Amino acid sequence: MSNYSELDFTPLVELSADEVVTHCYVHDVPLSGGRTLALVTLDNGRDHTRPNTLGPNTLLEFAMAMDLLRERAALGDIHGVAVTGKPFILAAGADLSKVSEIPSLATGKLLAQLGHYALGKQAELGVPSFVFINGLALGGGLEIALNADYRTVDATVPAIALPEVSLGLIPGWGGSYLLPNLIGIENALKVIIENPLKHRTLKAADALELGIADVQFASARFLEQSIEWADGVIAGKTKVARPNTPGKVERLVKWDVAVGVARKMLENRIGTVARSPYIALNLLKAAKSGSRQEGFEREDDSLAELIAGDQLQASIYAFNLVQKRAKRPAGAPDKALARPINKVGVIGAGLMASQFALLFVRRLRVPVVITDLDQARVDKGVAYIHGEILTLETKNRISPDEANRLRALVTGTTDKAQFADADWVIEAVFEELGVKQDVFAEIEKHISPDAILATNTSSLSVEQIGAKLAHPERLVGFHFFNPVAIMPLIEVVNTPRTNDATLSTAMVVAAKLRKNAVITRDTSGFVVNRLLAKLLGEAMHAVDTGTPFEVVDGSLAPFGMPMTPFELLELVGLKVGAHVLDTHHAAFPDRFFESANLHKLAEHGTILERDAKGRIKGFDKGAVKIVAGGQTPMTAEQILRRIEDGLADEIKRMLDDGVVHAAEDIDLCMILGANWPFQMGGITPYLDRVGASERAFQGTFHTPPIRGVAAAALPATRTSVSN
Repeated sequence: MSNYSELDFTPLVELSADEVVTHCYVHDVPLSGGRTLALVTLDNGRDHTRPNTLGPNTLLEFAMAMDLLRERAALGDIHGVAVTGKPFILAAGADLSKVSEIPSLATGKLLAQLGHYALGKQAELGVPSFVFINGLALGGGLEIALNADYRTVDATVPAIALPEVSLGLIPGWGGSYLLPNLIGIENALKVIIENPLKHRTLKAADALELGIADVQFASARFLEQSIEWADGVIAGKTKVARPNTPGKVERLVKWDVAVGVARKMLENRIGTVARSPYIALNLLKAAKSGSRQEGFEREDDSLAELIAGDQLQASIYAFNLVQKRAKRPAGAPDKALARPINKVGVIGAGLMASQFALLFVRRLRVPVVITDLDQARVDKGVAYIHGEILTLETKNRISPDEANRLRALVTGTTDKAQFADADWVIEAVFEELGVKQDVFAEIEKHISPDAILATNTSSLSVEQIGAKLAHPERLVGFHFFNPVAIMPLIEVVNTPRTNDATLSTAMVVAAKLRKNAVITRDTSGFVVNRLLAKLLGEAMHAVDTGTPFEVVDGSLAPFGMPMTPFELLELVGLKVGAHVLDTHHAAFPDRFFESANLHKLAEHGTILERDAKGRIKGFDKGAVKIVAGGQTPMTAEQILRRIEDGLADEIKRMLDDGVVHAAEDIDLCMILGANWPFQMGGITPYLDRVGASERAFQGTFHTPPIRGVAAAALPATRTSVSN
């Protein structure tokens, strides 16, 4: 684009001195009729574990390569240009490693403009441009392809996506304008908004069906067949049909309706705090009209705004926690100390225990034996596990042979002697201290001296659970979150008596289960439940003192949480919630509230009124009657400030007491265990930004606070409910 060529991108280059540059390697490929295709291969010189990424130096080299090819095309030297990637990878998107160092809104806008300047040159070559999607194509990697005239895809490509809105960004190098004008608004909404929020990507066949790719070829001859197909296009022999490209009727009628439906979906699902999905939605709405240049300029402004804002910085912080810190857990002993697990025992045959057994047999591929009080319960548990395996087989998630092997590995018994050769025994019995103490004391009589014992308690002292054990050093907390198969966090609870071999084994087992483990100290509620107890306890306290349910719900809107407090209470179970509040009040009576009303609501059975499809209509009249009578209602502002300051105070106490190693572990637990939003960065960056940390302990959790450059010069202020 002509106006982009006048910009000075030096500030971006200076930020990226240590960039791993993805180079452009060009060689000529002869075509039929004496024509020539210039094939550009993107390669950063690293293996598949370090994908091609697009930093400022990479983009400038790409732009220079395209300029040279345009000159050759003008001379008649080449007749087409194709871009592909190194083996298995086209590109994994923009290099975001230096985004947190961008000093100003203007520099942020330069990053958007540089992407348009470089990738947009594929439309200025004077000859047809192609991208051969030979592997991973995410974000800017896919936008390389969208800026070209034609696209082929390897049938084995595992992931194609525009995931930006999940990171607090938008597809800002052409994707927000080009994609809806290529595949239609409804398809574009799925790729740009719906899929990222569900953490979904496209396979090659999906990209072909949507119209992102024009043709698909098998992996064995992908490059060869792509070149042959491009030859046909250049020669005019191959015509490309694009049935999903929007026409006049879609633009006049369907476009705004689809955007409106998507907006309501977003409001119902994630609220209105997260900015990037709504900015993307506005760009998609605007993409139905106007020129390519106008579309790109809208992307420039939107991307700059997000880069300079708080939510992107928090999202990058959260992303790094999940991608890096979670893979190197703080305080984990040497993996070499871990004991091998060749058989697993599960005490209990209820729903939670059965979920454990299914997960262990699927991931560890070792025999799993479950036990319970009587054979009927055992048989029911085994039948449930076998049924879940059949469901996986029916959905083609596993093969018939694998299903048969897994079923054969799961057995049930009432004879504790069958646990004698188990290396790992985990309990999932009633959440009562005496019950857990007794089942472990009983099972210890039957297991080997080296077997590890694990408890899934969510609120009891792990050390007290092991009080009747002859060898309490073999006991570790192993707290899953429900649903077990989906939630990625395990809180591994290290008691004063747990030895390094036990702790190491727990961490290795968690990794083999494909879960992220955070080591916590043995204290009430560990991390997630302690903070949720603080939040939910304050919410119920506000109701108990006369604040309407609606006001409490609305007060917490700035947190951007996936559920309101009362939805969350119903999800975990009102009786469970009441028990958790009681437990924390007993442990910390000066800071945690118990709620007699919550026990009454648990007996009543519900707080929310729902329609036949389970959609929330409002608050149950019986629940409203139960909590009536409070004389000192609070405003939404008062509730929000109490909860913000209370959470900041509690987290500081947890860090001072060594519950976890650092604030980053608190955030990791809340992101992975409670679905805390990425755009908040977990919880501690938010508390720093709104001034709660300063109010609670005259400091911050992060120095400097994790904020966008647009807000960095401003004092911390409490988020307004109206924002």
